[in-house]
Amino acid sequence: MLDPFPFTAPCFLQRAVAPLADRLGSATLPLHVHEVIFAFTLYSLVGRVISPRLSAYLCPQTYPHLNKRTKINWDVHVVSLVQSIVICTMALWVIFFDQERADANWRGRLWGYTGAGGLLQAFAMGYFLWDLIMCAVHIDIFGWGMLAHAISAVTVFSLGFRPFVNYYGPIFLLYELSSPTLNFHWFLDKLNMTGSAAQLVNGVALMATFFFCRLVWGAWNSYLVFGDMWQAISHGNVNTHITTPELVSSGNVALDGGDTMFQSEMMRFAGKKEVPIWLMLAYFGANLVLNLLNYYWFGKMIETIRKRFDPPFGTKGTGATKEKTEVPLGDMAVESDLRIGRGVYANGRKSVEIEKREVRSRRNR
Repeated sequence: MLDPFPFTAPCFLQRAVAPLADRLGSATLPLHVHEVIFAFTLYSLVGRVISPRLSAYLCPQTYPHLNKRTKINWDVHVVSLVQSIVICTMALWVIFFDQERADANWRGRLWGYTGAGGLLQAFAMGYFLWDLIMCAVHIDIFGWGMLAHAISAVTVFSLGFRPFVNYYGPIFLLYELSSPTLNFHWFLDKLNMTGSAAQLVNGVALMATFFFCRLVWGAWNSYLVFGDMWQAISHGNVNTHITTPELVSSGNVALDGGDTMFQSEMMRFAGKKEVPIWLMLAYFGANLVLNLLNYYWFGKMIETIRKRFDPPFGTKGTGATKEKTEVPLGDMAVESDLRIGRGVYANGRKSVEIEKREVRSRRNR
């Protein structure tokens, strides 16, 4: 399937990026660099302009009163929500309608290319570059785990411009099916709907989509992609280059081992290919980091969601929490350091212990 993006990359832009593409072995990057820039610009615009204005309009009692740190986090969640909807729609469209991709054998799954797959690759790369910059600039907010995730995602999707494992691009991007519920869970907290029925329903949907999309679907397809890589290593150098005009014009070509494949565009960047050990290790390492983080986050997610709800299924009120608030009282500012310890006895009776300290200071008029 040809690239459905409305316009091709300008020649000057292709020439500008060609040296970098040659150095990185990214043969398809010049064809899609404008789409990477478009996606990066789109998500930057959503985060910096659209989210602040739209959020202040839709949530006037919440967003304008957030501190700077939480506003940044809010805007990032808005971008993540928009991106997950866009990329999952594109991924499902490519999976269902890209016939050349559907007819690929293991060679096509490793080295095949279609314009539609390249477009999806570019949009994903644009988002993950934006995400990498945000995680690096605001590491105090998002932490080292999110930075490692962003680096791994950029590594995996940059390899796709060789082209390499483009077939699996839309498959792994369906991880993002869990992102809308994850973002809504965060928004419900900030809208003072913690522990509500809406958050309970959303929490169940979040755990279900995260478990099946990332842990089950993701782990199974990681196994499949490394199976294809092992096939390539076992075969050594594989000649996939098309040199006979008659075979090209007929649409099919016989490859070693008796396989056939559509060749209109699928293998035009393929030649005598092999999977270098460094490439397999790089992909394996990045994929392993992403999967381990998903398992870790799933455990933290269950723990976090349970804190929103009462026993027996939840853990709300069974541990000590510390809240720090500043309450304006006339010309006095009262900073309250409040420690609340809650417990539930075996007979169901609840206990509460409260320790509170106040430090008063007179404001300057």
